[in-house]
Amino acid sequence: MSEHTREILPVKPIFDMELMLGLLQETRLGGQVMEDLANAWERWLPHLHVMKLDTGKIRYLLVWLDEDVETEVDNTWKESATDGFRLNALAQTMCMCSVYQVEPEVEDAGCAPAPRPTEALRLALETEGIPYQEDGPTLSRRYAVLTHFPFRGACDICFLQPDCPKANGVQDTAFHTVELGLPPLASDNETPEDGHVR
Repeated sequence: MSEHTREILPVKPIFDMELMLGLLQETRLGGQVMEDLANAWERWLPHLHVMKLDTGKIRYLLVWLDEDVETEVDNTWKESATDGFRLNALAQTMCMCSVYQVEPEVEDAGCAPAPRPTEALRLALETEGIPYQEDGPTLSRRYAVLTHFPFRGACDICFLQPDCPKANGVQDTAFHTVELGLPPLASDNETPEDGHVR
């Protein structure tokens, strides 16, 4: 049994248009598109979870969206790749806006570093219903962020550093704050891959 404590944070993130446009690699969005995204944002707020986890030695911030959001994105993707891509970016934006609200230093640093998956952390995540997938540092929810709390550093402390293009100087000049897995195209039969935050 996990020996951790948790604190649910009543976070209601404010929509960050610049972040959303950056994820979409767009410069503007039409009125109907924005209305649809605003409606999805409000619809998803009850599915957003933000908590602090304390495993005794180390504290973490955990943010995730329920599986219902993943299902909606996947179903939309099957009908329209464009609309599905937008909803995928919206879910990423909601997670990151929540992180930024709790830890503004993450936004300044441009990275929410992934912690080392210790045994205490694994047990805490399993207890909370958001376990790691297999042996890797990928969480079971597609739209999820796990980082240290309080802020302790950026790329220099990230467990994913050896595999991160940003940390290895292979990042392009386009604006990217979040890199998460995308849902499958309608022709794919595979389960969507979970992603991670860079």
